[in-house]
Amino acid sequence: MADHSDGMNVHLAHRDVTLVAISRAPLAEIERFRQRMGWRFKWVSAHGSDFNYEFGVSFTPEEVAKGKLSYNYGTWPFAGQEWPAISVFYKDDAGQIFHTYSTYGRGVEVMMGTYNMLDLTPKGRDERDVDNKMEWVRHHDPL
Repeated sequence: MADHSDGMNVHLAHRDVTLVAISRAPLAEIERFRQRMGWRFKWVSAHGSDFNYEFGVSFTPEEVAKGKLSYNYGTWPFAGQEWPAISVFYKDDAGQIFHTYSTYGRGVEVMMGTYNMLDLTPKGRDERDVDNKMEWVRHHDPL
């Protein structure tokens, strides 16, 4: 699978937009995986910060143990400490940063081009009988 992030980032940069992926893993782990996959996009670590908790996508073990999480502006009967989201921020000329948009759950699928293509086909994602809905996803390397 090709990494098209350089071309996308050029188009975004021409519009004064920067794409940054954020994960809670330590930066060394992120860098190892990014190198392994051959990805070149900017990826930073929120390890040791409250960033993910503040945006409602990371949960403590105690919250998970309750069996209901406050995610995507509702209560969800899911267990898991990490959930996906896309957030948008704006930095003004004075350097102030504003949170302008977030989307969660199915809203993040805009970043997964394969889902968009599968949704056009007669069988769609063909995940109805699968417990782990994304079990078909494979890394393109042999590890």
